[in-house]
Amino acid sequence: MKTRILICGACGKMGGNVLSLLGNDQTAVAVAGVDLFPKEIGIPVYKDFASVQEQADVMIDFSSAENLRERLEYAKQNKLGVVLASTGFNADDLKLIDEYSKQVAIFKTANLSLGVNLMQALCKVAAQFLGEAYDVEIIERHHNLKKDAPSGTALMLADAINETFDGKKKYVNGREGIVGQRKREEIGIHAVRGGTIVGEHEVAFCGEDEIITISHSANSKKVFAIGAIRAAKFLFGKSAGLYAMKDLLSEE
Repeated sequence: MKTRILICGACGKMGGNVLSLLGNDQTAVAVAGVDLFPKEIGIPVYKDFASVQEQADVMIDFSSAENLRERLEYAKQNKLGVVLASTGFNADDLKLIDEYSKQVAIFKTANLSLGVNLMQALCKVAAQFLGEAYDVEIIERHHNLKKDAPSGTALMLADAINETFDGKKKYVNGREGIVGQRKREEIGIHAVRGGTIVGEHEVAFCGEDEIITISHSANSKKVFAIGAIRAAKFLFGKSAGLYAMKDLLSEE
């Protein structure tokens, strides 16, 4: 039986990538889409969830952080798993996700790329090995249409590193003016926005007379669509709960 997928944000670039990949998938199929600006893309697309007629097993959400409750409530009422593939969630959104995860199977990660999740693990190992002797600076680069900064992935990397230091590190988003000498407890995070950069993340561990850099570059948004479909297949049939990439990888 194929996993039936509802694509939220179906007419956007990422929705198009997901739909294209599902066209050749043997174990999953796109049954419908929801988008504020519906257009002909080869599957039924509706402007709102109330109009959706098709039955689905999992929703892949590549829309935005806005109107999150509406999507989660639809998933709850229709017993769908949800892959939250967008970023930019605020504290209230995260609380809402946690609440709904008690009744809905939710897959949430700041980045669906396998390479980025490997990078996260490597950064944590580096932080454990290098300790306080090395300053940590994170640089992320994205296209000029990205709305949130720093990126969810940059924060994911910072959080992984900070776990090593029991959460004692403070995040400094860019620097301006006479900021004084860098404090040991800082993790600097810097956002670059320009052109059509898909996504680049670099973590620099800066020590005395040497710099160790761990980096990842996405050359196409296809890698995120691939990850979203893998997450949807993983989520199919799962009980309510909050799942992440580590759960998918451990099962695979």
